[in-house]
Amino acid sequence: MNFNHSDRVLEIIDKLNHFMGEYIYPAEKIFKEQIDRDKDKVPQIIEDLKLKAKKQDLWNLFLPDSKLGLGLSNVEYAPLCEIMGRSLIAPEVFNCNAPDTGNMELLLNYASDRQKDDWLYKLLDGQIRSAFCMTEPNVASSDATNIETRIEADGEDYVINGRKWWTTNGAHPNCKLLIVMGKTDPSASKYKQQSQILVPMDAKGVNVERKLTIYGYDESPHGHCEISFNNVRVPKSNLILGEGRGFEIAQGRLGPGRIHHCMRLIGAAERALEAMCLRSISRIAFGKTLSSQSSLREKIANSRIEIDQARLLVLKTAWSIDKFGSKESRDQIAMIKVSVPQMACKIIDNSIQVHGAAGFTDDYFLAASWANSRGLRMADGPDAVHSETVAKLELKKFDRG
Repeated sequence: MNFNHSDRVLEIIDKLNHFMGEYIYPAEKIFKEQIDRDKDKVPQIIEDLKLKAKKQDLWNLFLPDSKLGLGLSNVEYAPLCEIMGRSLIAPEVFNCNAPDTGNMELLLNYASDRQKDDWLYKLLDGQIRSAFCMTEPNVASSDATNIETRIEADGEDYVINGRKWWTTNGAHPNCKLLIVMGKTDPSASKYKQQSQILVPMDAKGVNVERKLTIYGYDESPHGHCEISFNNVRVPKSNLILGEGRGFEIAQGRLGPGRIHHCMRLIGAAERALEAMCLRSISRIAFGKTLSSQSSLREKIANSRIEIDQARLLVLKTAWSIDKFGSKESRDQIAMIKVSVPQMACKIIDNSIQVHGAAGFTDDYFLAASWANSRGLRMADGPDAVHSETVAKLELKKFDRG
């Protein structure tokens, strides 16, 4: 495993760091002011920064296809994703935001040429946004076989009925496409019942029921929504890959998506540690700086150790996906999905503590960053599910029966 950055990646890192310092960090306050004025509109600062990012060729950095993106491997993309993860507004600026990245990869790998023409290239250009509809409110969706949404054939169409929630991007004014997972054949074998289908956001019968919050943050303008599908009719040509292929598509999509989340969380933890160090050096309590307290110094030391450990595990996972694919790397993916969000939550929480009451406010990035990190312990599968995967694969090594 070689994690040294190539000259090309080092050049992109420099460009990205410069862009973050010159544009992204100063824009965070402007973004908040603009979104507070109108939560249903994409803040103009985001649109302005997208144009700058495109001009600097800092666009679609995630895509391994060199004709459509920069053609970087997962190992090469990891440090770039980490940098973008330092700010909650950065990924969208570079068209590297979830769930669009996962949806674009899904369309690239599984969609028909016509489906790509209709949706993929618009997403790659940043003209539209998309959402992925999998989790449901009425069943334990950590077991995706529980999904109840029906996709039923009717003549030349499919008719969709069901309810989804935690549909990220569902409230975004530019969201035009939903990728919906549901059952086409409940009588088929366990993992062949589900299919995935493309549903235009403006299709008749698609209703955004409400916007959900994460610890009080509604994460406008994209939001996380509960969406109902009431006799939604779409052409059969909108089905992806074929009936019964939903699980296959989901596994192919979620592997890279999970590692991208973890890459971004390394950046969030790094920024929180930097803030903790700066605050501890500048604040005086009981006649001495906070940084002189041994208990805090121990937290800082442990934070550095834990971030570097997590980064190495993420890089190892990225290398494994590049070399063997997502399916063969599922143990690595499961490990980072458990360990990295827990690490980020812990370090951000420590930074909040060092900032005192100010850490709870939106004066700093910490509260929103913690809420986002805590949410990612549930997104794409809760900790317990991924721990079970790791245990099963580990025990299998020793099972002679």
